[in-house]
Amino acid sequence: MNALIPSFDFQRIFIAPWTSGFETFGWIVLMGFLVTAACGLVGNFLILRRMSLVGDAISHSVLPGLAVAFILSQSRSTTAMFLGALAAGIVTTVLIELIHRKSRVKQDAAIGIAFTSLFALGVILINLYAGKGGVDLDQECVLYGEIAFVPLEPPVMIGGQSFGPTPVVRMALVAAATALLIAFFYKELLVSSFDPALAVSLGINATLIHYALMSWLSVVVVSAFESVGAILVIAMLILPGATATLLSHRLPVMLGLTLLHAAVSAVLGMHLALWLDCSPAGAMVVAGTVLFKSAWIFNPTDGLLRRWFWTRLEKPVIEAT
Repeated sequence: MNALIPSFDFQRIFIAPWTSGFETFGWIVLMGFLVTAACGLVGNFLILRRMSLVGDAISHSVLPGLAVAFILSQSRSTTAMFLGALAAGIVTTVLIELIHRKSRVKQDAAIGIAFTSLFALGVILINLYAGKGGVDLDQECVLYGEIAFVPLEPPVMIGGQSFGPTPVVRMALVAAATALLIAFFYKELLVSSFDPALAVSLGINATLIHYALMSWLSVVVVSAFESVGAILVIAMLILPGATATLLSHRLPVMLGLTLLHAAVSAVLGMHLALWLDCSPAGAMVVAGTVLFKSAWIFNPTDGLLRRWFWTRLEKPVIEAT
């Protein structure tokens, strides 16, 4: 039993990270929050559009875009990564729409065809070319990421002042841009998500909003690759919004709950990773799952526990009548 579950040391797990280890663990928690917040904010609109699987598709199908960008540029430059991922995300979206609209294939099947085909192509490209010509692209890093290495990255220096590790600063800019874009285009996103026909009647280009959302989703996903990879980012796209959906039906409240979910899951996940000596990104997703299940069970208005309680309460009344 002791081999499966490590001993619990409250001082090492809960106190030391915020005192002697804050320089390291503080950046890990901040990065986890920024990734989950950016993914969760975009994920809310995917859930509203019943397109959560599109996030899954894009998170996998940007792999060939990254591989092609590395091969062509012969470098790991951020610009090449973003352009390659953005192009792959747009291609994925267009391919899904073409298969769905120009054939009798349903949308879920079209998503499955698109992302599995492009993901397989990306794996082949990495195996064939990514290790040649001086370009080293680690497929395990792309798939799983490693948020624990974030504090070791070189800092961003402006005017002799350090603003933190480069991945954290980059993710902070992406998260801030995500929040600003949602605030600026809130009406367009809201109307087109609930009723595209109404959006068109109001003069909103629902098709343009759709492709813009998918393009920005690609940017968010590739920004998260370095820390959480293509696999765990799927959970971070869906879990915060799904948890918020259980707790509220108002979109502004849901967006606020998404940020709260991101903060709590990042902190709890870091402590869980210290206890179990496992991947911090994976532990953050597990913590987010626990929050989702807690909202599902203990939701005071529509939770499983409340339903069970009222069922037991109403049963004697029905029998008495």
